[in-house]
Amino acid sequence: MTTVHEPRTSPEVGGIGHSVRRKEDDRFIRGAGNYLDDLNLPGMLHMAILRSPVAHARINSIDSSAAMEIEGVLAVVTGEALAAHGLAWMPTLSGDTQAVLATDKVRFQGQEVAAVIATHPYIAHDALSHIDVDYEELEAITSPQQSLATGTLIRDEKEGQTDNVAYTWEAGDQDSTDAAFAAAARVVSLDTHYPRSHPAPLETCGVVADVNSITGQATIYMTSQAPHAIRTVFALVAGLPEEKIRIVTQDIGGGFGNKVPVYPGYVVATAASLLIGKPVKWIESRTENLISTGFARDFHMHAELALDGDNRITAMRADILSDQGAFYSDAQPTQFRAGLFHICTGSYDFPSAHVTAKGAYTNKAPGGVAYRCSFRVTEASYLIERLVDNAAHEVGMDATDFRALNFIREDQFPYLSPTGFVYDSGNYHGAMDKAKEMIGYDGWRARQAERNSDPDTTKLIGIGVASFTEVVGAGPSRQYDILGLKMFDSAELRIHPTGKAILKLGVQTQGQGHETTFAQIVAEELGIPYSDIKVMYGDTDNTPYGLGTYASRSTPVGGAATAVVSRKIRAKAQKLAAHLLEAAEEDLDWEPGKFTVKGTDQSVTIQEVAFAAYTNHPVGMEAGLEGVTYYDPPNMTYPFGTYIVVVEVDTGDGTWKVLEMVAVDDCGVRINPMIVDGQIAGGLTEGFAKANMQWITFDDDGNCIGSNFMDYLVPTAWETPRYQLGETVTPSPHHPIGAKGVGESATVGSPAAFTNAVIDALWSRGVSNIDMPVLPHRVWGALNDVEVSP
Repeated sequence: MTTVHEPRTSPEVGGIGHSVRRKEDDRFIRGAGNYLDDLNLPGMLHMAILRSPVAHARINSIDSSAAMEIEGVLAVVTGEALAAHGLAWMPTLSGDTQAVLATDKVRFQGQEVAAVIATHPYIAHDALSHIDVDYEELEAITSPQQSLATGTLIRDEKEGQTDNVAYTWEAGDQDSTDAAFAAAARVVSLDTHYPRSHPAPLETCGVVADVNSITGQATIYMTSQAPHAIRTVFALVAGLPEEKIRIVTQDIGGGFGNKVPVYPGYVVATAASLLIGKPVKWIESRTENLISTGFARDFHMHAELALDGDNRITAMRADILSDQGAFYSDAQPTQFRAGLFHICTGSYDFPSAHVTAKGAYTNKAPGGVAYRCSFRVTEASYLIERLVDNAAHEVGMDATDFRALNFIREDQFPYLSPTGFVYDSGNYHGAMDKAKEMIGYDGWRARQAERNSDPDTTKLIGIGVASFTEVVGAGPSRQYDILGLKMFDSAELRIHPTGKAILKLGVQTQGQGHETTFAQIVAEELGIPYSDIKVMYGDTDNTPYGLGTYASRSTPVGGAATAVVSRKIRAKAQKLAAHLLEAAEEDLDWEPGKFTVKGTDQSVTIQEVAFAAYTNHPVGMEAGLEGVTYYDPPNMTYPFGTYIVVVEVDTGDGTWKVLEMVAVDDCGVRINPMIVDGQIAGGLTEGFAKANMQWITFDDDGNCIGSNFMDYLVPTAWETPRYQLGETVTPSPHHPIGAKGVGESATVGSPAAFTNAVIDALWSRGVSNIDMPVLPHRVWGALNDVEVSP
């Protein structure tokens, strides 16, 4: 472990380790971004979707005759019409099926029932109120517990479906785990719910479908985090030849996992364009986005730790019940039905674990997307960090001392976890020690003891710790695929004769700064200034096939592909340099941007080599200087960190505020430290929001509470606390540049730190758990339950 990575290139070249300014920001801050709703094609029509007002009902009839009489309305599309073309149902990314437009019944409030195609968006939306749907309401099932207990079948259209179970899954070794618990000196347990949340990107989802009815060419502009995978899914769903489908994703106003799936609106707009012969645009509203597109979390979790007489953890078991909504549409690798939740053993060294999981259908919107996390890792990290904190309290140890006692040691890596992960590298003690030093941990503990010992105080201090390990970079193709598509990724690089370059990626940016950081990887490997490298993505006709960006896989997989293809080109460049310098290849030294004959001052720059590739290459060598790589990672990467939060809890009204927070992250080698800090700050804010305010819930009739930003709160600068950011650097030994990924770490690690801080303040008053969001009425209620509230 080191504390920083020292750059090898000059600031002008801007390779790895330089905080160069983001290239893409020039257009963004000038209002010149190119977003989906900015696109207007000749003759373009507009689509609006009629959604169910109820959570569960049979559809007796749909009468669209009044809507069709409105001037400007060209078509009303129903599920029955789509069924005639075999398009009423589509596959989900989890191998289930989902209704495109409802035919037999609606299964959640906000489900797509019909679509209006009109000449103007206002006309399309106005026409929705003229569609008459006769609903026969059914019992609304609003929790997974109710779903498993009821005799009402939600997915009664599925052949062979006899209950409301969406999936079952397990990991680990039950026998060894049971034996460890039988021998335990102490067992610590926790029941908690990680509530439903929504990525809520600033830009909602949408599509502009342009299908040429003569040639069959379909150009589909959309807000997608995985354009190539979406193209393949479209080919499978719509039956269109894949070579005639072009997916184009321009700038995206945030994704966070919400823009990975295929949504019904995409399919309907494409079908409408095909049948009408004109482009069709659909942009969803904020409420549509919140009530119908991919949610995240919603895990009900029970877990236990077995401890020996020395307070060492010997085993863990966990039982998970997930609320899947009406369709099982998690976006995650095929063989891992509960995602990568089995990373729930966290940063701790113990031999046995067993995890069981079951998903249940409910009358809620489907989803389960990897909202700024790597396939349910956020839920896993929250569970183990809450459980470890409670264990420390129960045995009377300081939270950091208990963790340090049970951490995986630095000399144990690579480390095989009891659920089968092979952690690549780590130094958990180092990250925690730095976090404690930065925040002045001992001083805060002293102040806490003084404040909280005052029997008259109503302002309690709490200190929360979370030492998370994340697993990202899906993934090795022998284990990881989505709908059978292996999770490799790609990079294509061409060096022009003048030494400038163009890099084409299979991953997709949605605000992370790919145009800058990926150019910096090339700059590091070839010495070409990052400002001379154009980065392209998002156009399936003009980029190599890749699985896209989510679950922190851009740098671990796409970044690795970029480094590898750069090295392939450098190898050819060395042959060209040897030709130009009239020397043997092995007699050349390389430093970024230049080959030099050993022991001399004779050298050629990469720009001179590039020109020679097109003008003076040796006989027998293929001209040009370009290449493509499809990178299949040998393992996942495992970023980690320690977050420490100090809060003050008002026992009078249940409010709490953050007094100080330190976040120490280790994501391996940082390509652009400034961009990494921005990613961490954003992730911490989203973690704070989840712990403090964000909540999507439902009443007994299945009505969504959280369908707008008045109910589903997004933190502003007023509520967001300040953060101190620190780093350690433990490179990944198998990644070409030692990077691990960081875009989701803060959202994974911080919710437990905030919650642990509140519980730490209240533990002496008898409070051991409050589910997120830790709202004032919940704090007050917890105190009232143990009869210490004023």
